[in-house]
Amino acid sequence: MTHRELDAESIRPYCPYFASAMDMLGRRWAATVLRALLAGATRFSDISSAVPGMTDKLLSQRLKDLEADGLVERTVHASTPVRIDYRLTEKGAALGKVLLELNQWALEWIELPASR
Repeated sequence: MTHRELDAESIRPYCPYFASAMDMLGRRWAATVLRALLAGATRFSDISSAVPGMTDKLLSQRLKDLEADGLVERTVHASTPVRIDYRLTEKGAALGKVLLELNQWALEWIELPASR
């Protein structure tokens, strides 16, 4: 895979790579699910508990989307009952620093409503 460098002189108003990444991460709850996996949640119930307000149906869809994008890997363990684990792929884990930087930005700049 080719790694591209970004510097001040090469910034253009539109970048198709950035747009594609934002399409991936911009889906509702996608980045939040990735952050939950980054924090160590591995089972569906762990992720569901880590992301309050997200329906199981939407979590299931988002995990499928993230798996299709190559960011999440699903492992089925043949046991009784069947156990399914989710983990970040190398590609997904590479987003860890970006997600934590975004989290830090949010801590500094986002003010939550008092009701939260």
